[in-house]
Order: sequence, then C-alpha cells, then structure tokens
Amino acid sequence: MMEAAFRPPDSTDPFARAIDGAKKYVVSSTLDRVDWNAELVRGDLRTAVEELKQQPGKGLGTGGVTLPLALAELGLIDEYEFIVQPVVAGHGPTLFAGLRERLDLKLVGRKELASGAVALQYEPRRVTA
Repeated sequence: MMEAAFRPPDSTDPFARAIDGAKKYVVSSTLDRVDWNAELVRGDLRTAVEELKQQPGKGLGTGGVTLPLALAELGLIDEYEFIVQPVVAGHGPTLFAGLRERLDLKLVGRKELASGAVALQYEPRRVTA
C-alpha cells in the first residue's frame, strides 16, 4: 500500500524519494517474503527490535496502529512523534487502543509545518527509584 504512494517511477518529491530509498523492516507472521528495500522481521518482537536498535543509524520509525501498540506494551519506544493534521476525520482506527497501562509522556519538542500540521515529540517519563 505504501509503495504505490511513495514509489512513483519519476517522483521529484523529496519525501517520496527518502521513503523509497530507506531501509524498511516488516513485522509479519503471515508474509513469506518482502521487497522494496525491506527485511522481514519474525520471531520474538522484543529481541528483534532490541537487535535493530543496536545497529548504527538515526533510529527506527513505525506507523500504523498494531505495531506501535505492541512496542509500547514492551516498553521499546524511546520517543513518540505525533503529527497532528488540520483535518478531523471523525472515524478510523484509534492509536494505542487497548493499551494496558497508561503512558506518561514528557513533551521534548514541537514544530509547526507549512501545511498547518504540528509535529510533537514526546519521551516516556522514566520512573526513578
């Protein structure tokens, strides 16, 4: 689905070019193979993500609703970035629906985008003993 939107053959859009060239990791228990510069992640999610986080690079991003919920439940998200769009849909999936424990987040950054959207960065508050 994402490939069709961000892999047009002659795109000059910088975002589309960045997404097209980025290494991707697909978490799935049903797929046998992936393409589009992607690697299939199987097995224990905690172990796989901890290994990916140890690799050099600028970090990992995720989207959707199922994977972020699983990662949050495992305490594997170091930073949350929410992009608030200037559109109210009134329907659709709810982010983090079913989260077992409340997440206490600290705002660490914000940026207003030319589109009218606002990017908000949060870090989980760590409980200190």
